[in-house]
Amino acid sequence: MRFLRRTGRPEQASTDLSTLLLQGEDMIGQLAEAHLAWGLGSARRWELDQTNGLLVWYFADRTATAAAQVIGTWLPVSKSWLWAWANNSVPPELARDSRTVRDWAEEHGHPSLTMPKVEADNEKAATMAALAVRITGATGFYRGSGESDADPVPVFTFGPVTIVTEDGRTSMFEIEVS
Repeated sequence: MRFLRRTGRPEQASTDLSTLLLQGEDMIGQLAEAHLAWGLGSARRWELDQTNGLLVWYFADRTATAAAQVIGTWLPVSKSWLWAWANNSVPPELARDSRTVRDWAEEHGHPSLTMPKVEADNEKAATMAALAVRITGATGFYRGSGESDADPVPVFTFGPVTIVTEDGRTSMFEIEVS
């Protein structure tokens, strides 16, 4: 499946945050719509296997897996956002995309995106996620959920999805960003 966005490659993108935010929000909407094809958002449960870096979604008749990156975590109780690169519980190899955002922000003079932890309500957390999706050129986006409203909310980017049905058939779902 081909996925189109408003402008060229991330390295050719505008450094204006308001433009990037609109593009990131647009990308998240398009990604969500595209990933509905395999069931994103309807799994009965999900998990991140930090050992192998796989995000796994469980359905009644299949599982879906994808290599994942942790972007950050929104903490509703403290109303804050913590970038994955600053989170000691996230292995460095799973925080690569969040470091990409930090490095981009340093290079382009956006210090607000280089702070490890910032005050954030739900809307600001969504803004951080949209900017990260746009800056990294992600082909998948998932916002996890906890068991209660007080639990941390992890935010992920992910790549091609492998779907395995209960009878063992395997298929791939991939989005190409151009």
